[in-house]
Amino acid sequence: MRAVPARLEEAIRTLLDEKSRVAAAIDGPCGSGKSTLAEALSLMFPDSLVIRADDFFLRPHQRTAERLKEPGGNLDRERLKEEVLAPLKQSCYQGHHRYNCQTGAMEPVPGNVGPLAIVEGSYTHHPDLREYYDLAVFLDIGAETQLKRLRARCRDEALFQRFKSLWIPLENAYFSRLQIREQADILIPAE
Repeated sequence: MRAVPARLEEAIRTLLDEKSRVAAAIDGPCGSGKSTLAEALSLMFPDSLVIRADDFFLRPHQRTAERLKEPGGNLDRERLKEEVLAPLKQSCYQGHHRYNCQTGAMEPVPGNVGPLAIVEGSYTHHPDLREYYDLAVFLDIGAETQLKRLRARCRDEALFQRFKSLWIPLENAYFSRLQIREQADILIPAE
């Protein structure tokens, strides 16, 4: 399990002293440890809510060439805002729907709001979403380490090649064009 950096823990505790509810977003390249850090935070801060950006993968009818040309366009930002972020801000979040890309089904995900809501995944720092977060955390990783981690995670060679040829370039364009690293409140290098 990834350790929570002291400066991140301190930032969250400071925010929780000031507010009854804090929303933090963890973004960064695939393989940088976003899900692992979110899990570590949820253990450190009991009753935390973890929202995974993977639940908001675009459905087939949304995957247009025009949409995929947008930096960060392959996340269903509209549904993330409508089902999670706006309700969190209004203290009325009751759950959301996960898009299962294997079955094409929308599956209900129940949830209750605790003091800390963690939204983790690529594209979560998109400018359309940033206003909903109290803290933006970016995990950075070198290209060599990233590929090594993805190789270990992908049992299927075709999936690994898809990461290299499609997902990594899309993420890098998003990070660069929207200056995502530069706008993060906390930058954490990958372990």
